[in-house]
Amino acid sequence: MGDHKEQPLRVGAAVRRRRRALELTLAVVAERSGLSVPFLSQIENDRARPSTISLEKVADALRTTAVELLAAADPACSVDVVRDEAADSALAPGSRARSLVRGHHQLHATEFTGDHDAGREFQHRNDELMYVADGAVEIEAEGRAYRLGRGDTMYLTGGVRHRWRATVPETRVIVVAVAEHIEAVQDRSR
Repeated sequence: MGDHKEQPLRVGAAVRRRRRALELTLAVVAERSGLSVPFLSQIENDRARPSTISLEKVADALRTTAVELLAAADPACSVDVVRDEAADSALAPGSRARSLVRGHHQLHATEFTGDHDAGREFQHRNDELMYVADGAVEIEAEGRAYRLGRGDTMYLTGGVRHRWRATVPETRVIVVAVAEHIEAVQDRSR
């Protein structure tokens, strides 16, 4: 029922919806992402499965994240079980990311294991929580460096620019965030 283990994620419709919502052509997305128009068309028609790197390029071109596109790939379920054996996305040698929530929901959760691209800066519209399940990380946020170990959490309000890296092999970080499509941001200037 809620166990979708046998159903692969199909991101094509989510990519197409996002592209059309931004009123972009395939040619513009191709130029922004560095991918070809035919390949993007195959992705949108679920005739090609993009690698994690390609999906991140598409997401960047569409001003969203790969996690958001994957989350929008499945219809929302009221109860869904994501098994540990679920396909991981390889990010770099020795690292992987696994979505812990499928579908178009108010929250997204991703488990990152291993090394992480420390040079990539993130800025999410809504709030997020980072939890170190194993290992240790160093997070740079608002011009300060923070070291977090197993069991530590960091809460980041929407709009805070940050980057992070694992400092111990096989580090596992759980990131839970309010979805980008949710209007959760309040006027913080008051």
